[in-house]
Formats: sequence, structure tokens, C-alpha cells
Amino acid sequence: MSEEHLATALDALLDELVGSGAEVGVQVAVIRHGRTIVDAVRGVADPRTGAPVEPGTLFWAGSAAKGVAATVAHVLVDRGELADDMRVADVWPEFAAHGKDRVTLRHVLMHTAGVPGLPPGTSAADLCDWDRMCAVVADERPWWEPGTGFGYHAKTFGFLLGETLRRGTGEPISALLRREVTGPLGVADEIHFGVPASLLPRVARQVGGPATRPEPGSPLDRAMPPGVVPDADYANRPDLLTSDIPAEGTMSARAVARVYAALLDDLVSPARRTEITQVAFEGMDRVMGFSASWTYGYAPFRPSGSGRPGSTFGMVGAGGSVAFADVDSGVAVAVLHNRFGDLGTAARIDQLITDELA
Repeated sequence: MSEEHLATALDALLDELVGSGAEVGVQVAVIRHGRTIVDAVRGVADPRTGAPVEPGTLFWAGSAAKGVAATVAHVLVDRGELADDMRVADVWPEFAAHGKDRVTLRHVLMHTAGVPGLPPGTSAADLCDWDRMCAVVADERPWWEPGTGFGYHAKTFGFLLGETLRRGTGEPISALLRREVTGPLGVADEIHFGVPASLLPRVARQVGGPATRPEPGSPLDRAMPPGVVPDADYANRPDLLTSDIPAEGTMSARAVARVYAALLDDLVSPARRTEITQVAFEGMDRVMGFSASWTYGYAPFRPSGSGRPGSTFGMVGAGGSVAFADVDSGVAVAVLHNRFGDLGTAARIDQLITDELA
């Protein structure tokens, strides 16, 4: 199969997805060995106005941004500005409360720090207050001894990592993102933890049904209380879109694919790239309640299920957007869309990519 055939087949699939109403607007980017072979868009960015999706349209991609945030940390460590096993409390003394003085940057990136919880009444507006949320995280009692358990830090991850990086470097994570990653790659206007207000007109409007709520009282409910469970309305809030919340983010497919392509190339050293691709945890997720695996800062998966542990790393976001890289095939892929749903579309697109580039 050829790259040209992939582009043609993807065009047909996107026509089908949008034409059938399965999707409203979609972006797909595929970069292979550093060369863009697909940068495709279809559909409508905002059903209210009929504005079309363009290559530079920004999509709220939820936790797909966690992979971008982890990348910032890896670049800083690789360049010697920070260390994997630096204690968070050494740069953020308040975080040592309740016996958390042994938590390290490695624990943060591995979701083994033990601080996934939020107060029950936490609201979406609260997430927009950086100082408040960092104070909440600093004062949280750990759910387990650092490093002894794994649990997805759905909302706290961004504040925990972001404040650690800010205290350690003197710069907010959004500035570090631009300085270390997106600026050098030429995509600074297309990946954001908090979207500049001037770019809000470029953000696609999410559409879809109500959010799926965690079971009341469950560990996931304690980590992500009702006021911060994402759905289309949540993803469209201007206050959330414009606030630095590094567990979430807004981006274009071509930009985030470029970040993952750079990770396959020279954004980090070969030794660091090897470390971030290796599966470092397999076992029970104490928050989500099911078995999980994790590399050093990323999820080791492809949405089609075709990835090999030790080769594939990336992140999926609430709503079904995804971005990842695969060492074996040399591809970096991003699929972003604005019909808030599941991974069905990403899985179909990834399977097509896998089949065509085999």
C-alpha cells in the first residue's frame, strides 16, 4: 500500500463519517518519518454559523493535552533544567503537607503520586483559579504512599505538574510549552492549555449529549466530582478554554502530530525517547477501577489496538480525540473532532492507517 492510497482512502472515510452525521467536524494529521502525509479536514467547526473546519481550527481535546504537558517536562529534564527524581516539596514546600514530602516528578508523570482527589463541591469555575487549585492539591491527603499505587489523576495532574514546573523554573507551564516545544516547532498558535482570548473564534464548537457521571461515592467520583465532569457544554465554556488547565487543552491535529513526530526525531535524546516509550506500570488503576498500563508519562496504546508495548505512546481525551506516536512505523497521528463521543472514529481512522501503511 502507498501513502497516496492512504490519503485517498482517508478522504473517503471522512466523507462517510461527516455525510452520515456520525461526525460534525474532523481533523486528521499523519506524519511519517518527519514528513506530513495527511493533513485532512472535513465538516463544520460551528453548527450555529456553518463555519467549516480548517487545518488551523482549534479543537478542545481534553486529556490528549496530558501528553503535551508530559512532553514539556521530559524536554526540561532532558536538558538538565529539572530531574526525574526531584522531590516536589523541594520546589513547592507547601506540597509536603500530610506526608507528601517524598513525592517526586517521576511519581507525578506516572500518576503514582497519590493525590487524584478533589473536594466534592469543586466546580468548573474553580478549575480556572490556578492558585486555588494548587492550594487544594497541596493540602490533599494522599490516597496511598507515593509510588506504591497507580491511579489516573484526571484533573489534579495538570496543576500538580504545572506548579512543580513553575516552581522549579520560574515560568508557568504555558510559557514553557511555547519556549521549549511549540515555538521551536512553529506551532505555538495551535496548541494551548489556555487559549488566548484573541484565538477563541478559531475554536470549534463541541456538540453532543450529556456527560457520563461516575458512580456516586466511587473513587472516580472523588477524583472527578459532578461539577467538573466534561461534556460538550463544559468544553465550550470560554472561561475554561482560556484558563491554564494542563490536564486538558485545545489544539489542531497538525500541531499536536508535529509534537509527537518531534519526539520520534530529536526533540528529546534517544535515551529519553526509549524511557518514555517503555511500559513502566501494569496493574489496577485505583481511580478508574480497571486494569491499566502506563509508560513514563503517556498511555501505551493505539485506538485500533494495533500498537506494540514499547513502541506506541500517546493520550486520548474525553470526547474521543487522540494523539500518539509509534516508533515501529515512524508515524505520529492526531484525530480531533467536535462531536463529543467515544473512540469509535479514532479507531476506524487508525485501523485504516495501520492497514494502508503496513
